Amino acid sequence: MKAAFLSPLVTECVDDLAAGGRGIWRVMQPFRYYSAILDRLIEVEPGFLTDYASVPRLPVLYLLFGDTSHKAAVIHDWLYHHHEVCDEATANRVLREASVADGIPAWRSLGIYLGVQIGGAPSWRADGPA
Repeated sequence: MKAAFLSPLVTECVDDLAAGGRGIWRVMQPFRYYSAILDRLIEVEPGFLTDYASVPRLPVLYLLFGDTSHKAAVIHDWLYHHHEVCDEATANRVLREASVADGIPAWRSLGIYLGVQIGGAPSWRADGPA
């Protein structure tokens, strides 16, 4: 099966000033994505909190890569909280896969992927099991 989002992403803002201005968002209904990389269905549960993508607010970087793929970012955040599903490198590959499935251009998906490869490790460690 091809990677695909199987349900709409429905969220509500919990705190619009948190997470460096990105805000914190709560998933309001089950959000389903099939990953071909993982060969499994991912279901993000209602109540899950996300800050979407953690793109630095540097003007050029944010203009190119920020605020572009909320659906893929929620899947990536969920994987970063569920280390039992996959390792960090695979979670980052799934982010790229999901970005493409969401219609994000290949060049932008590659930039998002490289960004998490370079800067995602602290979040992986912080978001995982205690």
